[in-house]
Amino acid sequence: MTFRHTIAPAAIAAMLCLGAAPEARANPLDSGPIADFMNIFKTQAIPRDTVAWRGKEKPGTVVVSTSERRLYYVLPGGEAVRYGVGVGRQGFSWSGVKSVTMKKEWPDWRPPSQMLARRPDLPRYMAGGQDNPLGARAMYLGSSLYRIHGSNEPETMGAAVSSGCIRMTNKDVVDLYDRVKVGTKVIVRN
Repeated sequence: MTFRHTIAPAAIAAMLCLGAAPEARANPLDSGPIADFMNIFKTQAIPRDTVAWRGKEKPGTVVVSTSERRLYYVLPGGEAVRYGVGVGRQGFSWSGVKSVTMKKEWPDWRPPSQMLARRPDLPRYMAGGQDNPLGARAMYLGSSLYRIHGSNEPETMGAAVSSGCIRMTNKDVVDLYDRVKVGTKVIVRN
C-alpha cells in the first residue's frame, strides 16, 4: 500500500469534519447525505416492488395493510409501490385515516410519556442518526403519536413489533419520503 492510498481516506474524513460547527462534529456517516448514500447499499429484508393496484384510492395515497405488513403508495395507472413494514404489536395496532402533517429528515427522538411509563429505561432524548429509532426519515400522522418512520432494525420488517408506528427500512423510508407531501392521505387497515 502506498503513502497516497494510506493518507487519502484520512484526508477525506478530515475535510468532511473541518467545516462543521462544533456541535455538528458528530460522525458524518451517522446522518445526512453520506448516511443516506450508504443506506442505498444495505440489503432489504423485504424488497420494494411495483404491483397492480385495484383499490379506489387516488394516486398519491398511502395505504397500510397491517395484516399483510405492507405499505402501498398508490401510483397512476392502476399500480402501487409496495413496501415491507413493521407494524404495531398486539395491543398497539390501530386502523383509521390520517394525513401527513409534518416530515423530518434524520429526526430527533423524544419518547412519548406513554412509552416512558412502560419503559422508564429509555433515554429521554436521542439526536437524529443511524442509532436513533426513527431512522433516516419520519412522516408524522395527524395529531396522533404515530409516524411512518425509518428503523435501525431492518430485521423487524414484516413483523408486529412497534408501539403503533409504521416502521420501514431506512432505504424504503427515504424513497417514500421523497414521494409523499404534507397533506398526503394515509389509510391504515387491519
